[in-house]
Amino acid sequence: VQLQASGGGLVQPGGSLRLSCAPSGSIFSAAIMYWYRQAPGKQRELVALISNLGSTQYVDSVKGRFTISRDNAKNTLYLQMNSLRPEDTAVYYCRYSGRREYWGQGTQVTVSS
Repeated sequence: VQLQASGGGLVQPGGSLRLSCAPSGSIFSAAIMYWYRQAPGKQRELVALISNLGSTQYVDSVKGRFTISRDNAKNTLYLQMNSLRPEDTAVYYCRYSGRREYWGQGTQVTVSS
């Protein structure tokens, strides 16, 4: 089973994108789901996480602009990204942790005029 991230693309500054992450098959419900990102030449950083009870945390740079959510019935994770900035440009990865750990393959987000 793999996680499939989608929804990335090219967007102008101030624009929005919605990322999705879903498993390719059946998995146990994840306790915590995460979004990470890695910009060229930089280390991967945690962007946001959400627990199975809906508690969320965000890195300071995206607070008020990004919203993480999940559909527990579908084991699907989302990241709504608004007011995008050039510095949000990165490959975005999803990760599920629980009985097992899974990583997605990444989806490219490019914010540029």
